[in-house]
Amino acid sequence: MDIDLLNFTILALACFRLTRLIVFDKITEFLRNPFFDEIEEENEDGTFEIYYEPKNTPVRKFIGELLSCYWCTGVWISVAVVAGYLILPTIFVPIILVFAVAGLAAIIESIIQIWL
Repeated sequence: MDIDLLNFTILALACFRLTRLIVFDKITEFLRNPFFDEIEEENEDGTFEIYYEPKNTPVRKFIGELLSCYWCTGVWISVAVVAGYLILPTIFVPIILVFAVAGLAAIIESIIQIWL
């Protein structure tokens, strides 16, 4: 089970992008919504901020806590990605490659935004 530096980097980029997709991106909000209550608070300056708190039922709270923690979700995403890569490479390698390219593109875009 040797994973060379190139494959390790591809796996890491795929895990990075997939974790961000699940935890932060608007497109997957429907996955997070059943596990959070939305709380809107007004700031002193009259602007509003929205906070998300995990729901109180035991299972929803557990999943909500998991989804609100980038590091926690990242561990489980990494387990799934590496397991898929090792067990079913024919199916997972193309998917991993797409997420790795998207992850690298996101990093490049973030760097460019800093310079602009």
